[in-house]
Amino acid sequence: MFFKDRKSGDLVDVVEMTNLTNLFRDSVKGRLQAGEEQQDPQTFKKSDLVFMSGEELPRCWTQPDYRSNNK
Repeated sequence: MFFKDRKSGDLVDVVEMTNLTNLFRDSVKGRLQAGEEQQDPQTFKKSDLVFMSGEELPRCWTQPDYRSNNK
């Protein structure tokens, strides 16, 4: 699944979907989509990723106390 790096705007192909939705993990493995050759996997902080539309990741993916946090 593709996301966007918040700082650079580069596309990131997340290869660990289980860790993406695990709210107790703060990072995921992914590949930058730059150039024609497939890049080696890197670790990305979830806080640095957004959906391609610019929307934030759901709090239930990133905050263990999301039910008690009424932001």
